[in-house]
Amino acid sequence: MHWRALIVRFIKVNRMSKDLVFHATAISASARAQVKGQKPAVIWLTGLSGAGKSTIANALEQALVAKARHTFLLDGDNLRMGLCKDLGFTDADRVENIRRVAEVSKLLIDAGLIVITAFISPFHRDRAMAREVIGNDAFVEVFIDTSLEECERRDPKGLYGKARAGQIKNFTGIDSAYEAPTYPHIRINTVTEELSESIARVLEYLDKRFGQ
Repeated sequence: MHWRALIVRFIKVNRMSKDLVFHATAISASARAQVKGQKPAVIWLTGLSGAGKSTIANALEQALVAKARHTFLLDGDNLRMGLCKDLGFTDADRVENIRRVAEVSKLLIDAGLIVITAFISPFHRDRAMAREVIGNDAFVEVFIDTSLEECERRDPKGLYGKARAGQIKNFTGIDSAYEAPTYPHIRINTVTEELSESIARVLEYLDKRFGQ
C-alpha cells in the first residue's frame, strides 16, 4: 500500500473542502424515493475478474426493470473509461477508484434509484469504506464466489494470460491480493448455480429486506 500517496491525497482533498458548506435541497432523498415507489439500495457485487459480476449485474437490472423498478448499473470497466480514466491499478488508485464509486452510488440512491455495482473491489477496507459512505441500511454486499482457477479458465478478456506473462502488473489474484468477504449478504457460486437461480435469490433477498 502506498500510504504516502494516500496521505497526500487525503490532505489535498481536505484543503480543497475546508471552506465548503453543504447546500441542502428542498426535495429530500426520501421524497425522490417516494415518487419512484421504491426503497433505494446499492447492490455491491464483488469478485475476481471473470467471476461473472457483469453478467449477473446485467441480468439483475433486467429483472428489476421488468418489475418496474428504477435502476442504474455502474460497471468497473465503464467507469474506468470515463470518471476514473485518470487512475491506474496501484493500491492507492484502487482506493480512490472505490471511493469515487461509493460517492456516485450515494448520489444515485439520493436520487431514489436501486444501484447495481460490478467491481472487483478486492480489499476489505475499501468495501467497508463504501458501506460507510453509502450507509449500512442501503448497502447489500454480494460476493460472486468463483475460484481463481475457474476465472483463469474462462479468462474472457485474456487478462489472466497477460498477467501470467508479466504484461499486466498488480492484477488481482495474480500479483495483487483479493480479500474475500467474510460475511456477505449473498454468496453466489457461478459454477454450481444457474444464472436464473442466482437472480431469483437476489430478488428474494431484496423483497424481504426492502420490499422491492
